[in-house]
Amino acid sequence: MGVVDMFSLVGKKAFVTGGAQGIGKSAALAFAEAGADVAIVDLDMGKAEAAVVELRSRGVRSLAVKCDVTNPADVDAMIARVVDEFGTIDIAFNNAGICINENAETMSFESWKKVIDINLTGIFLTARAAGRVMIGKRRGAIINTASMSGHIVNQPQPQCAYNASKAGVIMLTKSLAVEWAPYGVRVNCISPGYIGTAMTLKAAQWIPSWEAATPQKRMGKPEELTSALVYLASDSAGFTTGTDLVIDGAFTCV
Repeated sequence: MGVVDMFSLVGKKAFVTGGAQGIGKSAALAFAEAGADVAIVDLDMGKAEAAVVELRSRGVRSLAVKCDVTNPADVDAMIARVVDEFGTIDIAFNNAGICINENAETMSFESWKKVIDINLTGIFLTARAAGRVMIGKRRGAIINTASMSGHIVNQPQPQCAYNASKAGVIMLTKSLAVEWAPYGVRVNCISPGYIGTAMTLKAAQWIPSWEAATPQKRMGKPEELTSALVYLASDSAGFTTGTDLVIDGAFTCV
């Protein structure tokens, strides 16, 4: 098998949470280009359906599934829907996430809980549900979206809940990788730096300081994460599990 063939996802079945826009949509398009069927999982069904139309226009088998990743019953129903449509799940990209910028001393419990529930508990629930399918067939690739914020404390914005949730994702990823290695299920995560998505671009007041602190002096683009995601999803990453791949323009190096 050649190097290019090892990156092929032909015949693979994938789902992407938070797949209607940003990093998730870029990943879905990349998985599809590499040959996978892709389910777009999101709460915003308008954007999810639009993403599916775009995928189908490229000859890709796709569907949109509405899911609240913090609700175990919703997650189980989503997995059942994807399996019913595709027959199995080979790739799970657990990407849905939010950030709330509030000072710790005045942050409401509701805000704290919302961030932890979506960013950490949501990834646990979707990884667990996908893992059950993959363990049964003794093969599969799970990728979680963590963040460089799981390694460093961002400035100048206050985001303690986000940082804590993403650090949790990194350790959850490592823990699942060890637990599920005997079943042939690989679990990895990516830790992006500042990427130009709807979530970051709306914080225009902080962008100059973020770019100044990044050695490359710019924000990344969602599509600059996709080759790493395709690698982690593919057979070429057969010995890669428990890895946190930091993609941050060298931000955490200084």
